[in-house]
Formats: sequence, structure tokens, C-alpha cells
Amino acid sequence: MAPTFPFHLAFPVQDLHTTRQFYVELLGAKEGRSSSTWVDFNFFGHQITAHLEPGAQRVEPANLVDGEAVPVRHFGVILDWDRWQELTTQLQRQGIPFVIEPQIRFAGQVGEQATLFIQDPSGNVLEFKSFRSPDQIFAH
Repeated sequence: MAPTFPFHLAFPVQDLHTTRQFYVELLGAKEGRSSSTWVDFNFFGHQITAHLEPGAQRVEPANLVDGEAVPVRHFGVILDWDRWQELTTQLQRQGIPFVIEPQIRFAGQVGEQATLFIQDPSGNVLEFKSFRSPDQIFAH
């Protein structure tokens, strides 16, 4: 397999100010280039770009995954186990509501993982997950 490079993801937001607060102040992303209609973030080493789309309303479908209604449209990162635990504690201390509470999914099975889901101020759903063993990320 070829070397891994950071991914790029562009997504809609309703307000750049609250988006900056969420991604920079809460999640620790670093702000990159920006304009009056978009802003880049270094999101755990990946480039994400929030594009202004005021008033956009979405109804998000969900699929059942290991007994949870997982929003179909979501994005996120895989963190190492300790960093996932730290982030979980930070979110809980700050009273951030979870779309799906922190939990172990597929316990005792191939692909066992820690996961949690939150929403940004524009309703974009983010998943943070971790595997005790990185060789389980693509296991089946």
C-alpha cells in the first residue's frame, strides 16, 4: 500500500464564528487559511474545510450499527487509545452532548473499537474512535 497522506474533507456550516469556536477551542484544531465564506482547519493532521451555507437544514438518516442508530452522514478520526480516553473525558467535563455515548462497539469481536459521536454547531456529526490494536482497523 502507498504511503498515507492527510485526507481533505469539505463540509457545510451555518456560521463561521461558532464553527471556529467548536473546532479550535473545543477540539484543538489549528486554523489555517480562510476567507469570509470558508475556513481550513488542521484536524488531527488532516485538512478539513468548513464552507458557509447559512440556513442549510438537513434531515439525517441513520443505520443500525451494533444496536445504535448511527447517522449515515458523519466524519471523524481514529485516535490512539489514550488520546480517545482523554478526549472523552474532556467532552464529558465540558458537558458536550453526545449523539451516541462513548462505548465499546463490537465487544469481543473482530474490529472491537471505542467510539463516540458528537455534533458541531451546524449539525455535522463527528465520530471519534479508537482500537486497542491498530491491526483491527480494517479487520473483517
